[in-house]
Amino acid sequence: MLDAKTTSFPTGNFLLVLLTIILLGLIFGLAFPLVQTLIIPLTISAIISGTLGYAVIPVLQRLKTGQVIQEDGPQSHLKKAGTPTMGGIFFVPVAVVVAIVSSDFNMELFAVSLVTLGYLAIGWVDDWLILRQQSNKGISPKMKLLLQIVVAVVFLAHIYYNKTRELEEFTQVALPGRIILPLGLFFWPLAVFAMTAESNATNLTDGVDGLAGGTGAIAFLGLALLVSPNNPELAIFCASFAGACLGFILHNRHKAKVFMGDTGSLALGGALAAVAILDGQLWGLFLISGIFFVESLSVIAQVTYYKATKGPDGKGKRLLKMAPLHHHLELSGWQETQVVGVFYLVNTLLVILAVLTPVNN
Repeated sequence: MLDAKTTSFPTGNFLLVLLTIILLGLIFGLAFPLVQTLIIPLTISAIISGTLGYAVIPVLQRLKTGQVIQEDGPQSHLKKAGTPTMGGIFFVPVAVVVAIVSSDFNMELFAVSLVTLGYLAIGWVDDWLILRQQSNKGISPKMKLLLQIVVAVVFLAHIYYNKTRELEEFTQVALPGRIILPLGLFFWPLAVFAMTAESNATNLTDGVDGLAGGTGAIAFLGLALLVSPNNPELAIFCASFAGACLGFILHNRHKAKVFMGDTGSLALGGALAAVAILDGQLWGLFLISGIFFVESLSVIAQVTYYKATKGPDGKGKRLLKMAPLHHHLELSGWQETQVVGVFYLVNTLLVILAVLTPVNN
């Protein structure tokens, strides 16, 4: 494990440069024929998102949208109280608009955009209630999950009735080694689970400056590389989101001037899952979302272990110092920027693995 006392810490500016290099490296290294297709929407979204942040963040400050920080979290996070949240309100719409315009209003992309905005709306209401009540309790977990499921079901119903692809082909899941799983009716609950799980996983990952936005940018670009052979319009959508996330990181890098909040994190996860479902890339989604998966798994493991070891006093043991995993690493001596830098590099390796893993799609 990295030793915080002997390791020099990367700065927020360094991580912004690293993220930019990673995104450009993935495009030029793994998708050179698609450079123009991907680089233009990515660049436009990054510039607009980054520029818009300078105008929107002061407005969020005036509206007193300061983040409420958990007192039982890492003590170093308490100084972040008051930092504006709801940052997703400016970079997510940028990605959607740039993608729609760049793809000549493609209908599949339009459907994915509505899903994205649907999850953004759920996140916005949750953030708004948290700010209004000045607590960490927004929408109840059950209600939030129900709303996420409703958006997913509406999206899948649209796919079913419009027959975006032949349903027999659509309900198949491609795995490495050219293995095809014909799930039939079982595909639909799997797809609903993928959308809700992905949106909640990105939400759990949003706990350190630059973490969710940067890993989200890398994941979106990885998905763009996967879907580009069959759906260039969806690849443009993903590239636009990668760029918008990069522009957001300009303001969200350590020390963050704004947080994306549920407004942004739920939208990112919903968008990733919707694109993957449309192009039959659930396996690819699983790989490029490895960071999000591990973060979610750490929370599940923590809760399960605590309940399983609960004694007569009603208290259990903790598997980790704190969940999700990034908080455990912080409490183990890692600095925020160390966590973010390592997660960026791991996510890049996962994207490379996903692109180089052949599936019969």
